[in-house]
Amino acid sequence: MNVGIAYVDGPRLRRSLLAAADWVAAGREELNRINVFPVPDGDTGTNMCLTLRAVAQALRGVADAAPLPSVTEAMAQASIRGAHGNSGLMLSQFLLGLQEGLGSSLTATASDLARAIRAGFDRLRGALDDPVEGTILTVAREAADEADRAASERDIRIFMRRLVDRTEAALARTPELLQSLKQAGVVDAGAKGFVRFLDGVKRLIEEGHLAEGAVDRQVPDAASVAELPSVRDFRFCTEFLVRGAALPPAATVRQALRAHGGSIVVLEAGALLKAHIHTDDPGRVFTLAGSWGTVEETKAEDMRLQRETLRRHRAIGLLTDTACDLPDAIVVEHGVTLVPTQLVIQDRVYRDRFEMTSAEFFDRLRAGGDASTSQPSPQAFEEGFNDALRTSDHVIAVVLSRSLSGTYASAERAAKAVDPELRRITLVDSRAASLGQGLLVVRAVELAREGWSPADIARELQRVRDQSGAYFTVQNLERLIRSGRVGRIAGWLGKRLQVKPILRLTHDGQVAAAGRVRGTAAARERVLALLDQALAGRPQRLRLGLVHAGIPEFAEELRDILDQRYHPKEILVGPITPVIAAHTGIGAWGVFYQIEDGNKAPAAALYD
Repeated sequence: MNVGIAYVDGPRLRRSLLAAADWVAAGREELNRINVFPVPDGDTGTNMCLTLRAVAQALRGVADAAPLPSVTEAMAQASIRGAHGNSGLMLSQFLLGLQEGLGSSLTATASDLARAIRAGFDRLRGALDDPVEGTILTVAREAADEADRAASERDIRIFMRRLVDRTEAALARTPELLQSLKQAGVVDAGAKGFVRFLDGVKRLIEEGHLAEGAVDRQVPDAASVAELPSVRDFRFCTEFLVRGAALPPAATVRQALRAHGGSIVVLEAGALLKAHIHTDDPGRVFTLAGSWGTVEETKAEDMRLQRETLRRHRAIGLLTDTACDLPDAIVVEHGVTLVPTQLVIQDRVYRDRFEMTSAEFFDRLRAGGDASTSQPSPQAFEEGFNDALRTSDHVIAVVLSRSLSGTYASAERAAKAVDPELRRITLVDSRAASLGQGLLVVRAVELAREGWSPADIARELQRVRDQSGAYFTVQNLERLIRSGRVGRIAGWLGKRLQVKPILRLTHDGQVAAAGRVRGTAAARERVLALLDQALAGRPQRLRLGLVHAGIPEFAEELRDILDQRYHPKEILVGPITPVIAAHTGIGAWGVFYQIEDGNKAPAAALYD
């Protein structure tokens, strides 16, 4: 006898949401490729994936046997904070409505689910300032309509099958409703992501496990070739999260935002308000948001630059992790793919640089806060490699020192998963961190532009790496001791005698002692003396990097001294990324030198 599924409870919904998140993530690349509306910026899959990843992380923190209201509460709260982009906010609205529709019930039958899905659609529809058919809105309506019709089903499997069949048919019709989709020959990316969300639940129920994700068919990168009507050509995809005890109604927020742009979605839940808008002036939008409450998060992405990046296809692309400390301007200008390391603060995981900036983290450190760190997961590297390979024939990954972190091992596993024969991916162990790693990336960009092959670039980076180095200092060694990267005796001296340690990176990528002094001025003079020795040959092709943890004035003064003293071809100056600052603390600073003398272009310079 085939026994059906009569109801959904907390454990079942939790497993279903995790499966749905995985299935959307499995289609991430295809969703990005077909992203045409409202702007062809190639990030719909990424935004939906990030939104659902936040939900999944919250659900993994909920007990397996948690009751249904606990699961829906975790889902809703995570979707508010984790919502990314237009599609992510729309999906979040649906999930909030789903929670409201399920209420405090401990179980939900097909009839209960139908009511909740209708509430999800109503909330989604009400959040849109300019509803457009042929998008998530259309397939969500079809899902709600079919759920109403299937409310009397006694088996949740049949209920879900009917929803997926109906929404897949609606998805296929989206090009008939939006001319931009028809011209590009694709369905709507956000709508497809929504259908995949429902399909992930259905697959879990029917197959007992999630089938491996593969796109239905390969299509050209529609986002890179679609034309953007000038009426929608706002520059920045902008978001903010505001907390306040007396937030204005969502309708009031939407009306206030209309003067600043389009593609407005407003999400409000209790004391939190999150909004998405395409605008030419993010600053004014953030100022407006500040008038409603405390602005906790902001984002402004240049969609024109994203679109231009999608149009470009390169022979060689560069990838690195966020420990590289490269300034955003260089990352964006050269299209470097960044894979975020992870920062853990009070059981919450932040993506380094993406969800926690250096300035924000320095404020936390000054207030006595602390954090632990974690290497990027192989999945994060896989996503990075896939992103980079979309616009490049070959990817060179310059990664944080193998001796300092498991980051290189994660990158290696991911590279073999994406490209088992490593024909399109080349890994380089920077044997460094911070700008010691970042300067190698800059050199790799130059060599790629000159037409060097991946193998020749890797060899040249290794040669340059082996004649370069770094000196840095910290206020005390307490954090580095906790990380296991320095000896306890040196740490005791640093704390008890107010001795300021001078540290260096060895040629095999480890931290070693280089001296001890008293006071910041003495530390600066000792580092300069060590640099004099290292650069005694007066290299003709010298790059310097200078990083600091919350002492910009000191860094600028030292920059001027370095420039006058060594005449480098370039000096990069910037704050230490949060993941490194978690180990060094406030007041740390370091100087990295990269000697490029002695290179000889390979016989066959051009790489095809």
